[in-house]
Amino acid sequence: MKAGFVNIFGKPNAGKSTLLNALVGEKMAIVSSKVQTTRHRIKAFLNKPGEYQVVFSDTPGIIDPKYKLHERMMDAVKGALEDADLALLIVDVKDDWESCHAIFSALKLTVPAVVVLNKTDGVNGNKITEAETYFSKQPYCRKLVKISALRHEHLDKLLDVILTFLPEGMPFYSEEDLSDMPTKFFVAEMIREKIYELFGDEIPYHTAVMINEFKEKESLVKIQADIIVQRETQKAIIIGDKGKMIKQIGMKARADIEGFIGQKVFLELFVKVRPKWRDNEMQLKEYGYN
Repeated sequence: MKAGFVNIFGKPNAGKSTLLNALVGEKMAIVSSKVQTTRHRIKAFLNKPGEYQVVFSDTPGIIDPKYKLHERMMDAVKGALEDADLALLIVDVKDDWESCHAIFSALKLTVPAVVVLNKTDGVNGNKITEAETYFSKQPYCRKLVKISALRHEHLDKLLDVILTFLPEGMPFYSEEDLSDMPTKFFVAEMIREKIYELFGDEIPYHTAVMINEFKEKESLVKIQADIIVQRETQKAIIIGDKGKMIKQIGMKARADIEGFIGQKVFLELFVKVRPKWRDNEMQLKEYGYN
């Protein structure tokens, strides 16, 4: 039996969350084409009873912090550095390799690392070979694997490589569980994902989601959540003309939540204005950014 912690690092939009979801076979991390979608460290478990338990951690994309919220996100990255058995260093093969290399070097890893060249589908073979040559010679690279997380290409090969680095041991978590995060966390994330999906660049980065009520009844689950914004103008955009946009958020999020928890859901959403919440210590804690 093998068991260990595999922590995923990379620049924003390298495909960390897509890879986590593909490896575990469940939607554990929300995905968006916008950068900095992941704000927390999300643990997800891949179990094969009697053979292995891999505890994956998806971490926020590595950025230069501009708000206390960003500082919390980078704290999650630092925390992940401390308990890993193996680091997966994700590179979008079309990205600037030098900047990826600078980030990986700055991590000062003390554990083995596998460089994962992602988004290789539709890329010129010469470019992939050049990337392979570039990263293979770096001191932190113990192994290199080429994949397409979105298309689920070569994930079996990646898992085989991961398992060679994991120590023998008993599972850290119940083999029935998929994560150590509560269901309410995933519900809030699914609502937040729809905001990223439906709105332009500015709005998603100014919003947080707080679950105030999660009541399981016989026939359905009643959920009440607040969408937090920084300004009244943002509140008006989220609500939309005659409530059109908030209805769309609710419909799309409810469908995902029902699929996730396997029950009918009654979802009620409100929008609250909290100026400068991203720099407010007390409000960050209240919204789960500890």
